[in-house]
Amino acid sequence: MAMLDPLGALTDAFTSFLFGKVETTRLPVRTSTGQAQAVYLPTAAPGLGDSGVIIGREVYSGKGYIYDPFQLYGQQLPAPHWLVLGESGNGKSALEKTYVLRQLRFRDRQVVVLDAQGEDGVGEWNLIAQELGITPIRLDPTAALNGGIRLNPLDPSITTTGQLALLRTIIEVAMGHGLDERSGFALKVAHAYVNDTITNRQPVLTDIVEQLRHPEAESAEAMNVDIDDVRAWGLDVALVLDRLVDGDLRGMFDGPTSAGIDLDAPLIVFDLSHIDRNSIAMPILMAIVGVWLEHTWIRPDRKKRIFLVEEAWHIINSPFVAQLFQRLLKFGRRLGLSFVAVVHHLSDVVDGAAAREAAAILKMASTRTIYAQKADEARATGRVLGLPRWAVEIIPTLTPGIAVWDVNGNVQVVKHLITEAERPLVYTDRAMTEASAMSEASAMPTDEARALQAAADAEAEARAEAMAMERQWRDESSETVA
Repeated sequence: MAMLDPLGALTDAFTSFLFGKVETTRLPVRTSTGQAQAVYLPTAAPGLGDSGVIIGREVYSGKGYIYDPFQLYGQQLPAPHWLVLGESGNGKSALEKTYVLRQLRFRDRQVVVLDAQGEDGVGEWNLIAQELGITPIRLDPTAALNGGIRLNPLDPSITTTGQLALLRTIIEVAMGHGLDERSGFALKVAHAYVNDTITNRQPVLTDIVEQLRHPEAESAEAMNVDIDDVRAWGLDVALVLDRLVDGDLRGMFDGPTSAGIDLDAPLIVFDLSHIDRNSIAMPILMAIVGVWLEHTWIRPDRKKRIFLVEEAWHIINSPFVAQLFQRLLKFGRRLGLSFVAVVHHLSDVVDGAAAREAAAILKMASTRTIYAQKADEARATGRVLGLPRWAVEIIPTLTPGIAVWDVNGNVQVVKHLITEAERPLVYTDRAMTEASAMSEASAMPTDEARALQAAADAEAEARAEAMAMERQWRDESSETVA
């Protein structure tokens, strides 16, 4: 038993008598987060990994931003499709072009671009195509009549079902409404007869038009209807297809598919810049190209393919074309296809006649990149895409070259960086207004690009070493237990 200290006990008793009971009180420390921030380790939101192509730098953390839908698909992305939004002059075009150039550094990548904009008689992607030694495929009536490229909707490489679906889409887009049962029947029997009887060459649209005007008797007998009724049902259909054969759209689709289209090239550019963007020719053209690519270009060969469509509202805003592309996106996803849709405003598509089909396509786009928009447009975009409030509020304040990236809920503000080698290819004369608007800070010197890539490689190596050490530790632990 410990002995009591008589002197200490006497001192405590005397102090208590004079001052009362003495207790030690610790006063609260009053400070602010600004003063106390040094106590906490720096943190940043998790990135998307270190595999893929460099896009730029995260604005808030300063980390390099690396993105690749093929690497993320199945883990962080339910679908590899991508939607790019924003008003002109904020950097959409520069992002598209540098993204494609950087993807093509991988040997297992192929890209198709529907180039709907241009100047001086050539498309906007002409410079990049020339740099890669590729001749763009120019689709317009004048070029076709002078020995240019034709695409045949009845190309034998397209399945019979695909041909009929494409013919229906062409007609419905041109008419502005769906085919009724009678017109659909007339088209079906005409298509079936042409496919069954013409075996020594490629069937063409002229054959369908001729059969619609002069149907065979057995076509009517199969359904126990009068031959004159079948002819009457197919008259409007024949008139629509005649426009592609002998009207203002002749020359592009009224003959066999042109030889010489290299489907194995790393980049295929369809130059649509000579087509009036406000005419029905544009959605019809995009539908034909999309279906033709579905049956000829997308193959189960383990290659990763990117299908980039400028002015994509032509696709999404037409219910008939949108339905075709829904099937293409679902089919292509299983075979390594990433669809990139570029539009100016979401209101271009969600308020149109194809609102339901547009919503379905937007739902497939797990990646969304939004450049600067006006406040009301940003709020509408946020509602449709489900963006967090802080992202919606910042969109109107974004400067050119900076965008909000939403990758399946991982939302970051990213500054797109461009190397000096890419700059002459990215900025055409028409795009110089965009180039001057973007700050010089968005240009990334080659050394800085290498530094970012080196940092990403170092991070990957560090992770690999850490995983190897962890596996070794587990193996040693299991041996010890054994």
